[in-house]
Amino acid sequence: MKKIFSVVLLVLAFVMGWAQPVKENGRLKVSGVYLLNEKGAPVVLRGMSFGWHNWWPRFYNAGTVSWLKNDWGCTVVRAAMGVEPDQGYIKNPDWSMEKVKAVIDAAIKEGIYVIVDWHSHNIRQQEAKQFFTEIATTYGKHPNIIYEIFNEPERQSWADVKAYSIELIKTIRAIDPDNVILVGSPHWDQDVHLVADDPIKGYDNLMYTLHFYAATHKQPLRDRGDYALKKGLPLFISESAGMEATGNGPLNEAEWNEWISWAEKNKISWITWSVSDKNETCSVLLPTASSSGNWTAKDLKLSGIKTRELLRKYNSRP
Repeated sequence: MKKIFSVVLLVLAFVMGWAQPVKENGRLKVSGVYLLNEKGAPVVLRGMSFGWHNWWPRFYNAGTVSWLKNDWGCTVVRAAMGVEPDQGYIKNPDWSMEKVKAVIDAAIKEGIYVIVDWHSHNIRQQEAKQFFTEIATTYGKHPNIIYEIFNEPERQSWADVKAYSIELIKTIRAIDPDNVILVGSPHWDQDVHLVADDPIKGYDNLMYTLHFYAATHKQPLRDRGDYALKKGLPLFISESAGMEATGNGPLNEAEWNEWISWAEKNKISWITWSVSDKNETCSVLLPTASSSGNWTAKDLKLSGIKTRELLRKYNSRP
């Protein structure tokens, strides 16, 4: 009986640990190429990115966050705050902040991590500093928060992105000295090999983003990732999916599985794009999907079905 009771306790501890990943892991930190929990053990976060808040605001609510955690098994979500488009942060900052904060507040309540993503392809330094000053001031005390200061630099050089990033890091660190900051890399987060040759120095708990779309980005991009890791650059896949980089076309499940296996082997966290219902392959939902979760298989596109399977598979591991 005593042995059975001990097994039951272990199972309960396992379930509760995954149910509350922030409670289990605490404030995250970076050491070498690894993301670690507060006890110094490697952590791999796996979850979903919301689509641009300005186009799919209906999903930016507590119900969706709760469903992604409790049904899909997400240990992290990503709030992708659109910057330049209509209803983006530049034109409508108060409403944009309201949408992002709804996701952050829900993630904190659910006990999962949340990436606050400045979803832009351009350098908007002053506006970004304003935004992250408010986020860090409001939420920096919470271990749930991860800052992503530049979604996908498009045409900027690493020198430009690096200079911008240092200014944003200074802004955040003046308020929040500890939570992890994700730094973008040039060419839609693919030129990590260039970053690895000239990383930012003098700051702790930085990681660098690598994005892939499996039908377009294959072994050559993984080779760049391997090069960066060998140079000691800590990577975080803050956006990825199984189709072409356009967001459309058929899934390449073989390459997608290769990417996930590579990430898991190297203990790299990965996020899938995106919680939205646009008529494209990478939007995981159909228009029938409720705005607040409770989705069935008939509400999911093939990319949604596959992503949910991957998240539930890998996040069920102790």
